[in-house]
Amino acid sequence: MIGVTDLISNIFKPAANLVDDLHTSDEERLNAKTKMLEVQAVAMQQVFDYETQALTARANIVNSEASSENWIASSWRPITMLTFMVLAVGDSLGLLATPLRDEAWMLLQLGLGGYVVGRSGEKIAKTIKK
Repeated sequence: MIGVTDLISNIFKPAANLVDDLHTSDEERLNAKTKMLEVQAVAMQQVFDYETQALTARANIVNSEASSENWIASSWRPITMLTFMVLAVGDSLGLLATPLRDEAWMLLQLGLGGYVVGRSGEKIAKTIKK
């Protein structure tokens, strides 16, 4: 899987190669490449800012649910993940009547990943806020 920074670098790579092939002075090539790298840096910063905002929003949702006065709102994620973990352990040990389908494993991975990302995002948001 390609990362966001690799994706942005790959977008700008053909233009950087074109600058290298220009028949101009070394100084002009260097100036053109510098400007292109500046644009690339701005694009990467915008992506990072967006990702930070998305993580903060996810963290706020998890935090709001966890601190809710309503028992169901504050407990549904942990209960759901514990249920899936029991099913995963049961499946791994052959204790289930029928093995979990691939979709259930995918749901477990997404749920656990979302929960971990949400909790990590919450910590990151607190650090950024300070």
